[in-house]
Amino acid sequence: MVNDEKFVEDIVDQDDNFSMWYNQVVRKAELADYAPVRGCMIIRPYGYALWENLQQRVDARFKETDVQNAYFPLLIPQSFLQKEAEHVEGFAPEVAWVTRGGGEELEEPLAIRPTSETIIGNSFSKWIQSYRDLPLLINQWANVMRWEKRTALFLRTSEFLWQEGHTAHRTAEEAEERTRLMLDVYRAIAEEDAAIPVIAGRKSENEKFAGALRTYSIEAMMGDGKALQSATSHNLGDNFARGFDIQFLDADSQRKYCHTTSWGMSTRMIGGLIMVHGDKSGLILPPRLAPYQVVIVPIWRKEKEKDAVNELVNRVEKMLKGKVRVKVDRSENTPGWKYNEWEMRGVPVRMEIGPRDVQNNNVMLVRRDNRVKESVSVEALEQRLPELLEEVQRALFQRALEFREQNTYSTDSYDEFKQIIAEKRGFVRVKWAEDSAAELAIKEETKATLRVIPFDQPEGGVQGKCIYTGKPATCEAIFARAY
Repeated sequence: MVNDEKFVEDIVDQDDNFSMWYNQVVRKAELADYAPVRGCMIIRPYGYALWENLQQRVDARFKETDVQNAYFPLLIPQSFLQKEAEHVEGFAPEVAWVTRGGGEELEEPLAIRPTSETIIGNSFSKWIQSYRDLPLLINQWANVMRWEKRTALFLRTSEFLWQEGHTAHRTAEEAEERTRLMLDVYRAIAEEDAAIPVIAGRKSENEKFAGALRTYSIEAMMGDGKALQSATSHNLGDNFARGFDIQFLDADSQRKYCHTTSWGMSTRMIGGLIMVHGDKSGLILPPRLAPYQVVIVPIWRKEKEKDAVNELVNRVEKMLKGKVRVKVDRSENTPGWKYNEWEMRGVPVRMEIGPRDVQNNNVMLVRRDNRVKESVSVEALEQRLPELLEEVQRALFQRALEFREQNTYSTDSYDEFKQIIAEKRGFVRVKWAEDSAAELAIKEETKATLRVIPFDQPEGGVQGKCIYTGKPATCEAIFARAY
């Protein structure tokens, strides 16, 4: 920036109060606001543009795996939820019900969807008759409602936007392959598009999705060291197929139950973006998802300089249109105010164009992630700017990865484990015997939860004893405090 003067109201320092910093950034950057309905949020245009960019990339990746989009009703009959006992028990505290319509009591209460396994399972039972109808690969973009008691913008709201994929398969092996495939799609989205390094693996029995055979997730470390479950993929076995009679006639003329999966990513990912990349000045957005990749700030002091500056600004804007997402700030605010405003909004690159740039046929590029400046000729801009955006994208991922590595610990001592959780931030990787009672005890004693059992396990298996029970360890697991 030209100087240290602050033209935009200060944001609290992350180290002083990370939660307050997060809420201030969300609102000051105009990503979202509180709704008049408790626990809900209003996604503002800048925040929704961020969601649209994420949505487009997610949707394209899904379609590369032959998934098709559909849409299912918001309201789900109570009888549907009751068909899968474990599932309804898992969601019962969060379900919102509609009991009246048109001024009359409904014959059957209707749930506002907390998730759609049941209503989609009902449709699958009608659509699938033969093995030739399989696999059936469906995704829907929708809103869901879960009556949350403690809420935070983007991270946990009663109503949120997401996609939920649902598939049906001929064999258990095919279902498992699809479950793992979609988790890898999520990993690619997080790491390549959002520049967020994640750890992929399996959830514990305590943490798996209600009614699932197995749940897999990607876990990311936020800027305060807490974990964020960023997406999940569930192998449902034939549990839902049996509940909703999803059968098919196989090639051997035997009727068999399908094996189904479900998987989802929500607007929670935007919260992750903010907390992983943001700094004391506000947002830092990865170029592949940023609503504006470049903001152009015209600069002049004398009125006679204005026309020449604007002429170059217009020429550059026209040159870049369709190649990068560009915004020209033509507001009446001072250049210093604009620098601070767009820095707070996280635009990856600021382009300054002033009288000296006009004379030299150059522009000044300033990176948001490290504030490094670079003078580039107008002729070289079409080539250099996309390169620079990719450099920023890679740098954000690398910085987040280094932060995670610096804040990941290993220990064989439960006393040291408790000390790390209490005094430090980050992940703790330990030897584990997959004991559900021990897991609950650790949560009660430390407020840390088992986030994931990573796919990345020691070669040749785990040697040693479980950190809590002393039993022979069966795997390594990652614990952390989490959102």
